[in-house]
Amino acid sequence: MTTANANALTARWTSTVDTGNTVLSGPGVYVLLALLAPFADGQVRDDLLAVAPEPLDLPDSPTTRMATAVWSRTDVPLTDAFVAAVPAARRGPLTGDPGTDQPVLDAWADEQTAGAIPAMPIQVGEDTLMVLASALAVQTTWSSPFTGIPRCPQSGPWAGRDLNGLSRRTRGLQELRVAGTEGGPVTLLTVTGADDVDVVLALGEPGRPASEVLPAAISAPARASTEGPGISVREIEAADDEPELLVDTVRFRVEGRHDLLKDAAVFGLAAATDRDEGHFSGVSPVPLAVDQARQDAVAEFSATGFKAAAVTGMSMVLAGAFRPQYQYKKRLVSVNFDRPFGFLAVHRATGLVLVAGWVEEPELAEPEL
Repeated sequence: MTTANANALTARWTSTVDTGNTVLSGPGVYVLLALLAPFADGQVRDDLLAVAPEPLDLPDSPTTRMATAVWSRTDVPLTDAFVAAVPAARRGPLTGDPGTDQPVLDAWADEQTAGAIPAMPIQVGEDTLMVLASALAVQTTWSSPFTGIPRCPQSGPWAGRDLNGLSRRTRGLQELRVAGTEGGPVTLLTVTGADDVDVVLALGEPGRPASEVLPAAISAPARASTEGPGISVREIEAADDEPELLVDTVRFRVEGRHDLLKDAAVFGLAAATDRDEGHFSGVSPVPLAVDQARQDAVAEFSATGFKAAAVTGMSMVLAGAFRPQYQYKKRLVSVNFDRPFGFLAVHRATGLVLVAGWVEEPELAEPEL
């Protein structure tokens, strides 16, 4: 059911997309929701479990890589259970200084996607207590490559435009299916990758929006057919009777930048943003609320293959009026070095004094102008 749950999230998300070029990754969000769900409280826990009831285990793949990481401030103690769920290699510190923290997060996004996404989609602030992130990278080549050809459509919204066309002719029709939906049929063409990733191209009837075509491509029942949008059939002379499939499409590179909190209910995050109280006591005794949730993604389809990358980030801030509870009283002892003093630098394991020195005259402050 894990794949079905992740696909269901992607289908719901695609039903909300606006017009224009875009790309998104449901699994990139799902892995973070599934990580948080067991450690959430009350309504937030219910909402997250409804979307991501179990972890998503990606198959061992030569074409697909998923990485996750968590950064937190030292004054946000993590529970033993959360530490066990997120190994030390996937955890890092936040200093509370955006000038220090943001470059670290940006470098992680850049490294995990080989430069495709050069920066984390969220911006940390002085009040950011925790950041969770995922990075997805996919790259495959076609089992049957395309040939690049100039294209200039004669009708439709692309009429008169000079395009980077792609064309190929293969034997058999097994890559072609049509999904029937209430809004009309959707043609599905599977472009088979050389390893373990394929790309499905989905075409609806003229004027049908992405918010309808994409969910249909994900979840609507489909069958082999030669009757659907964009499909035409003609007879040719040939040496055998095996059908052939001629595909004409275009090269593309698209980008998407998504604020997940604009449709927070889709991701089970609506209640998690309420700062009146904390929602993740299983993560930390410090009350936390979700502050930002964003994803940046990019995808490129060419004559030889396909590659895509997505980075998803969520940040958390303090919720409610938190007051640390102290159980003990103690003395406060002060020491003031206000006259000449010496110093040593000692190697802890061996006791070796690495350097020693004396401060006779302290450094003077710069005079005010």
